[in-house]
Amino acid sequence: PLVESGGGSVQSGGSLRLSCGVSGYTRLYFLGWFRQAPGKEREAVATIGPYNDYYYQPAVKGRFTVSQDNARSTLYLQMTSLKPDDSAMYYCASDTTGAARYSPLDPRQYNAWGQGTQVTVNS
Repeated sequence: PLVESGGGSVQSGGSLRLSCGVSGYTRLYFLGWFRQAPGKEREAVATIGPYNDYYYQPAVKGRFTVSQDNARSTLYLQMTSLKPDDSAMYYCASDTTGAARYSPLDPRQYNAWGQGTQVTVNS
């Protein structure tokens, strides 16, 4: 399973760090963070591939940093300079089949998902 933590409420310009515990998978290709705001589609935030290749949505590049521990048992998302538009439910996801290699920011390529953690940025 994938278990997220670290969400909460923060003022605009603030920072938060999300964590995702990853366990129970014999094969992991891509790991990533996605988000979904009310009335909007789920979108990628940042993902990491099997060769430590990183992918970011343009809206968060330079503000968010995705990382993982050496064992790929924990995925992190450091978020800085947060904006109200960053408010959403944030989900951790994994690709256990390799499907995401052609589209690492496409949520449809990820087959395992956590329950999500809410991030609210107040203006």
